[in-house]
Amino acid sequence: MKKILYITTISGFLPQFEKNDVEIMQNMGYEIHYASNLKKPIYTFDEKELKQQGIILHQIDIEKSPAQIIMNCRAIKQLIKIIDEENITAIHCHNPMGGVAGRIAAHYSKADPYVIYTAHGLHFYKGAPILNWILFYPVEKLLARWTDTLITINKEDYCCVKDRFKLKKNGTVEQIHGVGVDLDKFRPMPEMASMKRIELGIPNNAFHIVTAAELNKNKNQKIIIEAIAVENKKDIYYTICGNGPDEDELRKLIHEKKLEKQVQLIGFRTDMNEILQTADVFAFPSIREGLGIAAIEALACGVPLIVADNRGTREYLQNDKNGLICEAFDQDAFVTAIDKVYSNVEYRKKLADYCRESVIQFSTEETVRTMERIYSTMDKRIS
Repeated sequence: MKKILYITTISGFLPQFEKNDVEIMQNMGYEIHYASNLKKPIYTFDEKELKQQGIILHQIDIEKSPAQIIMNCRAIKQLIKIIDEENITAIHCHNPMGGVAGRIAAHYSKADPYVIYTAHGLHFYKGAPILNWILFYPVEKLLARWTDTLITINKEDYCCVKDRFKLKKNGTVEQIHGVGVDLDKFRPMPEMASMKRIELGIPNNAFHIVTAAELNKNKNQKIIIEAIAVENKKDIYYTICGNGPDEDELRKLIHEKKLEKQVQLIGFRTDMNEILQTADVFAFPSIREGLGIAAIEALACGVPLIVADNRGTREYLQNDKNGLICEAFDQDAFVTAIDKVYSNVEYRKKLADYCRESVIQFSTEETVRTMERIYSTMDKRIS
């Protein structure tokens, strides 16, 4: 039996984002293996359920930070052992360190598997700090030579890789629109809004901002909290969904701004399609994004966006049509954007009416078709 090993740094990434890919490969007759740091879950998942789905799990001591050299070197050795002992036919790696460790392990393994890497936003990009180019560009350029298929999720990364990198012989560069959004699940359901607001503690007549993202500095939730403090309107509420290292810092900021009654952190949620029904606007102020599937899910639910300008949001945000664009560190711009949507109900409705139409190309069906083609090409080359 052919075997494919999925490698991620972020534990729980596979069940959260790669269900469709797993299903494609199972339908093609592949045995599914999954390696990650299962001891440090970011996304909630059930190991027992994954095993019942026929997925074989492997614990590796991989860390998100490249500075964790000892742990990541250990993870590479663990991956080489897994690839060789299980006679892995192909690997598909995700997340930056997953891509580094997976491709190094594949290169030095005896099994010599076919290598796919999905770059969920390269760390070097137009406007990125020079240090990012110095540190990450040479590594990615080298590892591209050990890659059969390199998948990007935005046009800027695609053009960069296509123009600058050389892959393995007959290697290909592809672009997909993220992992795809289930447009049947994420759709406007106005009948649900009132009850869900009660559950979340949001008054029916309040203006509700929602964000779904890991709690870290890059996701930049603090600028929305600070903008709400400047607005100083008691009927503006903000719900932040997600876990992450900056939780304590954000709670401290909420306390300092005396916003405990208006801003809440509710952790990672599996009911985002329902929570989005309560939102008047979805805030996505990330400094850097590869794409940003959470924002696309909001658009699919008819919720307009307020975003920071980056290569990810440029893929779907049309300023003044389905949302508003701000510079990531421009607090005044976010204050103005929030106030514009807050104070003008007709304008808000105009934005909302175009939201769903603007993300049809990001549907699960489109992504699945692309991945079926990529995996089919891989399978033919392996055969």
